[in-house]
Amino acid sequence: MNVKKIFQFFIFGILPFVTSLQSTAQNAMVRGFVYEASSGEPIIYSNVYLQGTNFGGSTDINGHFNITKIPPGKYTLLVTFLGYDTIREVIQLQENTVFNRRFEMTEGSVNLSTIDISADRIEAQTETKTSVINLTPKTLKKIPSIGGQADLAQYLQVIPGVVFTGDQGGQLYIRGGSPIQNKVLLDGMIIYNPFHSIGLFSVLETDIIRNAEVFTGGFSADYGGRISSIMDITTRDGNKHRLAGKVAASTFGANLMLEGPLKKAKTDTDGSSSFILSMKNSYLEESSKLFYSYIDENGLPFNFLDIYGKVSINAPNGSKINFFGFNYNDRVNNYKALSDFGWNSFGGGSNFLIIPGKSPVLIEGNLAYSSYEARLKEINSPDRSSSIDGFNMGFHFTYFLGKDLVKYGIEILGFKTQFNFTNGVGRLIGQTENTTELAGYVRYKGTFGKLLFEPSFRVQWYASLSNISPEPRLAMKYVVNDFIRIKFATGIYSQNLISANSDRDVVNLFYGFLSGPDNLPSTFDGENVTHKLQKANHYILGTEIDLSNRLNMNIEGYLKDFKQLTNLNREKLYNESSAPAGTPDIYKKDFIIEKGKAYGADVSLKFEDKHLFIWAVYSLGFVTKQYEEKPGVLVSYRPHYDRRHNVNLVLSYTAGDLKQWEFSTRWNFGSGFPFTQVQGYYEYLPFDGGINTDYTTANGQLGTIYGDLNKGVLPTFHRLDMNAKRKFFFSENTVLEVDLSVTNIYNRDNVFYVDQITNQTVRQLPLMPSIGISLNF
Repeated sequence: MNVKKIFQFFIFGILPFVTSLQSTAQNAMVRGFVYEASSGEPIIYSNVYLQGTNFGGSTDINGHFNITKIPPGKYTLLVTFLGYDTIREVIQLQENTVFNRRFEMTEGSVNLSTIDISADRIEAQTETKTSVINLTPKTLKKIPSIGGQADLAQYLQVIPGVVFTGDQGGQLYIRGGSPIQNKVLLDGMIIYNPFHSIGLFSVLETDIIRNAEVFTGGFSADYGGRISSIMDITTRDGNKHRLAGKVAASTFGANLMLEGPLKKAKTDTDGSSSFILSMKNSYLEESSKLFYSYIDENGLPFNFLDIYGKVSINAPNGSKINFFGFNYNDRVNNYKALSDFGWNSFGGGSNFLIIPGKSPVLIEGNLAYSSYEARLKEINSPDRSSSIDGFNMGFHFTYFLGKDLVKYGIEILGFKTQFNFTNGVGRLIGQTENTTELAGYVRYKGTFGKLLFEPSFRVQWYASLSNISPEPRLAMKYVVNDFIRIKFATGIYSQNLISANSDRDVVNLFYGFLSGPDNLPSTFDGENVTHKLQKANHYILGTEIDLSNRLNMNIEGYLKDFKQLTNLNREKLYNESSAPAGTPDIYKKDFIIEKGKAYGADVSLKFEDKHLFIWAVYSLGFVTKQYEEKPGVLVSYRPHYDRRHNVNLVLSYTAGDLKQWEFSTRWNFGSGFPFTQVQGYYEYLPFDGGINTDYTTANGQLGTIYGDLNKGVLPTFHRLDMNAKRKFFFSENTVLEVDLSVTNIYNRDNVFYVDQITNQTVRQLPLMPSIGISLNF
């Protein structure tokens, strides 16, 4: 398949096709942006429509709307959003004209509790949205804020299909996918590790997030390079009208956020610029000696420092360009059997949005660089290190065709990976690799009566592996009536990156990155290996049911069929160059091929009114993998994150005339994780001197005899957290908030890990009260 011809098709084939669609539209167009009057930030998913007609839509992540193919005439344009005053404007549209407007909405001065149709309800009936959760700061703050700080990492744990391995060294596994199979984008920039070693916190300050879309499977061709999930996070541009901010401190850490205008827009035809800066850190290593010495008299050595900054330059018509940068680091000092662990990550980039003259198109682009380096020193194991750094860029074009749209784009990605690792039998595995990936995609969204039809297609070329992956995908939704919707999604997905951790690890703090190797075994399960990629097929079927105006239920069944996976070879005995003739690949290759399946069902219930929020989730999941023990003989095993049952219950209640009181609680239950048991120990002689080694006098190392892979099961996990907040209003913009939270309120002895050498059981966090205070201004 000719790669050059494929990308020429995307550049020169799709554009004329879309242009021809555009030329058929001889009517008027209404487009523009909707912002908050107080801050100038875009309002996402507000409803913009022409009263008494079927013409309308909702705003996107940038607050942009575009209504096309409108017959000429006089209309009343309405802009509505729950909690804000409705905007009404009478407009006169002429043939072949574009009506541009910029709206600023003010918070409602009247009681809007009687409004039943929310932006979420409109979106549910106009978007396929299969296996997608949208998160905003308002949503993130509804669950108990452990350590006095609401955080993205804490809310992700209650999303359907997400398995969380614990509050120390916690990782997120999404519908059977490991962390390496989940792509995280921050303003279009790849973030290689968004979570800290203490699993309660991410690298992101909640108040700088505008929106986070979490795709747990079945995502469209807009995204690629991962076979499990996507997390697409967009940050705010910063207050365009005044200097504002937040300063906060708790028994866990402190954070600071500043935002404001660099240049104010004096008129509607004037441009503006703004900034936002956030910093947060953990001083738990020191504060725990004072407040939590009963857990460990040496303190809890979890340290981090996160800095993020962004500057936005805005044109009067809504076009803009952003520049951003970050520096995140994490350290765990001399903790239990881990000794020392740490990682550093930094990067920066730019993205832009262009609104051309009279064309119904939206043009977006991004260019960014990011770097990540991790190091692990263990008492009873060799050191490990891993790093990845590289760039990603893309150009994206969206054409609006009435209620339908066509979006296409190209992406280019390049990165370098380095790592050193010693497997369970003492063999060193190392790699340094440079990789380039090119991709092109096209997506069409059409509305045909009650059917929403969204096919898409992606082509991903992996230069270092000389492999190309065509990836058709499809999402559909059928709106049965105003209360019931049926949805389906499927697709083919691929990726290059693999993880540099070991399946025998009891604690998975270390998560390094490897570029997919090109020296894989030539056969697997009796068949020739035809490519070097990891691949998966997704199948999702579900339904959305609005049980009432404020109560809705979502049910989804899923299957992720991992057709080919690459893993570190836990059985390697020889270096490939010096292995005896006839040695099977399983004993000499650095990497092996596996396959697997993840399947299950998620059920969620959500109730929300102006005071009460209830979120209940049950997930049933099964994950199995298979590797070739010897030619033609497959061995099945459960990966260490295979959790059969997972339950999350969240309740939040606000009280008071000004909603100054807020109470929230969360209970989580999870069945036990599998782990590999130890059968015994022996003296391991590495024979460093080769045949000249005197084994009678040489000092050996402690060797471990493992049992069958992941046949043991840890105890169940469950924990109850509670939180109470009180706001004190000093002025319209100055608010003091006091936060009291209790983690693990009934002091459940959840297992963190069992030290395989000393057999000591290390627990997750016990009962931990915390207090925090924050000032918004």
